[in-house]
Formats: sequence, structure tokens, C-alpha cells
Amino acid sequence: NMNAYELITRYTEGERDFSRLDLHGLDLIQVNLKEANLSRTDLDWCNLSGADLRRCNLNRTHLTNSKLISAKLVGVNLSGANLSGADLSWVNLEGSILTGADLSEANLRQAFLNNTDLRGANLRGANLSNVDINGANMTRVDLSEANLNGVDISGANLTRADLSEANLNGVDLSDANLNRAELSEVQLRNGDLSQASLQGANLRQGDLRGANLGGTMLRDSNLSMTYLSDFRIQQFNQPSRVDLTAANLRKANLHNSSLRAANLTYANFYRAKMIGANLRGAKLMDVYLIKADLRGSNLRGATLTGVNLSKTNMPDGSVHP
Repeated sequence: NMNAYELITRYTEGERDFSRLDLHGLDLIQVNLKEANLSRTDLDWCNLSGADLRRCNLNRTHLTNSKLISAKLVGVNLSGANLSGADLSWVNLEGSILTGADLSEANLRQAFLNNTDLRGANLRGANLSNVDINGANMTRVDLSEANLNGVDISGANLTRADLSEANLNGVDLSDANLNRAELSEVQLRNGDLSQASLQGANLRQGDLRGANLGGTMLRDSNLSMTYLSDFRIQQFNQPSRVDLTAANLRKANLHNSSLRAANLTYANFYRAKMIGANLRGAKLMDVYLIKADLRGSNLRGATLTGVNLSKTNMPDGSVHP
């Protein structure tokens, strides 16, 4: 096994290839290893806080439970690396490649992840609070149970990403692509989903109270047993209508929600709680409203053709036969 002194000496003398070595548990605080090849090297439990690792090759490197606080990792290749349980708080990973990397349970608090490639990365249970992640590619990323509190993910590509049980309260997801994403039991209270696309997404049992759904595309999405009460639609220059065509809102809570001028064609509202909902001008063509609760709701100007209202509680309190 190579010790820290030998590693630094050999690097200073011009050596750059340290691939496949056992450097387990070394104290490498603030060391300069810029442009070194550390591919497949064992750096588990190492302390690399403040280290300069810019443009290093860390492909498939083992960094489990390592400390990388404030390390410089700009433009680094970390594809397939194991960073589970690592502390990457305040790390600059701008432009880095993290495809297929394991970052489960990692601490990425206030890290810079601008323009990183995170396709297929495992971030299950990771702490991403206050991370700067603009321009990152997160297709098929696993963010289940992750904490993304205070994160700006506007415009991000999260196609088929797993965000089940994640904390996205107050997160900016405006203009994001969440098509076919897994969002079951997600926490999205007061989040911004304006103009986002969630076609075919699974939001079953999610909490979207207070969320901004202005212009959100939710076609074919599953919102069964989702809490959508009091969500808001802010006014933009662009159309602010919600598109819930063919969405599954079975037993969803839409208490006092605004669905004004929304497209609800073919949607399933079986036993949905819609007390006091604003459905003015909404398209309710071929909608399934059996046993839904519409007491106190506003249906003025709504299109109600081919609607199944069997045993539905109507706005005036009567029950439809």
C-alpha cells in the first residue's frame, strides 16, 4: 500500500498514473492531484477535503464514505464511481461526468452541479439541499428519498427519473421535463411546476398542496390519492391552463383547487374530493366523476358532455342519481 507521502512525492516528480492502487483511508487534505489518473483506485474513507482534483480521471474509483468537502472536481470523469455515503458538501463538480455513479446517501449540500451529466446516477437518500444544478442531465436518475429542499431544477431533463418519496418542497421545477417520472409519495408542497411536462408521470399519493401548476402538462399521469388542495395557477403571458387529459385523479384531494379552463378530457375523478374547486370554463368531456364530491364547486361555463355523474355530490349539495 502506498502512503500519502509517497503519493505526493511521486506526483511532484511528474507521475500521473495512480490507477488501480490501494489508497484506502489516506489523509490527503488540500493535496494537488490535478489531471491524475485515479481510475479504479481505492480511495474509500479518504479525506480529500480541499483537494485539487480538476480534470482527474476518477472513472469507477472507490470513494465510499470519503470526505471531499470543498474539493475542486471541475470537469472530472466520475462515471461509474462509488461515492456512497461520501461528503461532497460545497464541492464544485461543474461540467463533470457522473453517469452511472453511486451517490446514495451522499451529502451534496450546497455543491455546484451545473451542466453535469448525471444520467442513470444513483442519488437515493442523498442530501441535495441548496445545490446548484442548472443545466444538468438527470435522465433516469434515482433521486428516491433524496432531499432537494431549496433546489432550482428549472428546465432540467428528468425523463423517467425516480423521485419517489423525495423532498421537493418549495423546489423550482418550472419548464422541467418529468415525462414518465416516478413521483409516488413525493413531497412537492409550494413547489413550482409551471410549464413543466409530466406526461405519464406517477404522482400517486403525492403532496402537491400550494404547488404552482400554471400551464403544467399532466396528460396520462397518475394522481390517484394525491393531495392537490389549494394548488395555485399564477398568471403568465403564456397560457396558464393545466392539461390533465386522461389523468388518473382517483380519490385525489382537490379541495378549493383552481382548475379554471383546465383540460380534463377523459380524466378519472372517481371519489375525488373537489369541494369548493374552481372548474369555471374547464373541459370535462367524457370525464368519470362517479361518487366525486363537487359541493360548492364552480362549474360556470364548463363543458360537461359525456360525463358520468352517478352518485356524485353536486355543487348545490344534491346527490346525482
